[in-house]
Amino acid sequence: MENKKSHWENVFATKNPNEVSWTQKYPKTSMEYLKNVNLSKTANIIDIGGGDSNFVDALLEKGYQNIWVLDISEFALERAKKRLGDKADLIHWIVSDITEFNPEVKFDFWHDRAVFHFLTGEESIRKYVTIVSNAIAQNGNFLLGTFSENGPLKCSGLEIKQYSENSMKQTFIENFEAIKCFTENHTTPFDTIQNFQFCGFKKNRNGT
Repeated sequence: MENKKSHWENVFATKNPNEVSWTQKYPKTSMEYLKNVNLSKTANIIDIGGGDSNFVDALLEKGYQNIWVLDISEFALERAKKRLGDKADLIHWIVSDITEFNPEVKFDFWHDRAVFHFLTGEESIRKYVTIVSNAIAQNGNFLLGTFSENGPLKCSGLEIKQYSENSMKQTFIENFEAIKCFTENHTTPFDTIQNFQFCGFKKNRNGT
């Protein structure tokens, strides 16, 4: 974990949001999917690898009250806290490698845009699948976005694992039903295109 942590601490310490490819001015796709899920404002929502993204701002703006943001980079979370000001006190902040995350609550909505694809080894992928399966409440929802098979092979200097709709579904098939899958082009702050594969899942009755 230490090498991964130092890598991401360095990224967030040396680059502004407009200098990293994943930055979005507004998380339109994620918020539209969340709207269709029709969660209560008191639902437990977690953003995996949230860093200093604007997803948490959008959640607060819509009135959601129980929000967690997890990132391996403490620097990224501190930057988000500074941006939010007093509103930062409304958020549960977690500094952790996702493969070492041991949640204390069950989540109704798990959001991961561009973390899972950094897990390229079978063991780390299995760990993630186990953690997300245990962490999501029965009938809870899970939105996952990774680079597609038409997307980049690397991000931030690291190799990633591309996913198709089928390979993403198969990875989580034991405990999740795929509700909606789609691809989408993301335009980076420096006007390049990254093709993402998204799948929205619901925890099925096989999950614990």
